[in-house]
Amino acid sequence: MFLIGLTGGIASGKSTVSSIFGELGCPIVDADKVARKVVEPGKPAWNLIHKNFGSDVFLQDGSLDRPKLGSIIFADASKRKILNSCTHPYIQREMMWQVLKYLLKGYQYVIMDIPLLFDGTSALKSYMNQTVVVYCDEQTQLDRLQNRNSLTQEEAQNRIKAQLPLVEKCKLSDHVIDNSGTVTATREATLRLHRTFNASYAHWKLRTLILLTGLALFGTVSYIFRIFLSFWH
Repeated sequence: MFLIGLTGGIASGKSTVSSIFGELGCPIVDADKVARKVVEPGKPAWNLIHKNFGSDVFLQDGSLDRPKLGSIIFADASKRKILNSCTHPYIQREMMWQVLKYLLKGYQYVIMDIPLLFDGTSALKSYMNQTVVVYCDEQTQLDRLQNRNSLTQEEAQNRIKAQLPLVEKCKLSDHVIDNSGTVTATREATLRLHRTFNASYAHWKLRTLILLTGLALFGTVSYIFRIFLSFWH
């Protein structure tokens, strides 16, 4: 099994591509879904957010007031770093547990859906065998974000500027899916990548490593067991 890092920019269409991979039967480890899980009331990340941001960023039921917290961190880079330090270790730990489960089930590759893969905040980047960026042009990204989140132009621009520009992410990636056009075109591009990944032999490298490690451990245990038996004879 090998790992494909899927990323993009806010409102670039990464979730659309992730959904297409899911429809094709690919296992998805979604950083956003994991992030929601680790900040549930009472969990360690929730406690750290409460300690650093106070009760103002929580609703009456104890859950995060995401719009309010978002308005704070997208306007202040230092606050954004604090939030990342509260959540990212727990997000990464949970994501790797999910990867291990898929490995044991024998999947060929796993899509790691990570919005900030290239933004200098993800320790998971080094584990990716290949990376995919979902791109769209700047105006399309701005329009989509304003319409989706009911933001003013200034608010939308601030959120886009808080991330590494999509053009720069494309330079860092192995593959680029242009989502500026139709959903049909995006689906076709995703299907082509899916066929490429299925034809890859990268998963055998990991499986071979696991096999060799297992054989080495078995050999060590057998040796110790023989010594133990000879001692008692």
